[in-house]
Amino acid sequence: MGVIVNLDVMLARRKMASNDLAERIGLSQNNLSRIKTGKIKAIRFSTLGALCRELDCKPGDLLDYIYDETDELDDFEPEE
Repeated sequence: MGVIVNLDVMLARRKMASNDLAERIGLSQNNLSRIKTGKIKAIRFSTLGALCRELDCKPGDLLDYIYDETDELDDFEPEE
């Protein structure tokens, strides 16, 4: 299953509309939607930091990980 994005949960807790959040952090509504639905392969630390700043939360409030034996490391590139 892998990484789970809980951005929609935090938006609901903060009673904030996603278009307001996108505007505050300078992200397009389309890109924020892709993050919210987990249809991304990567996120910049600067974007994650901006989300945390505006939602007054920590990265662990936005992201979770659920281990599944079918998870593959095909896209993983270890640092040298």
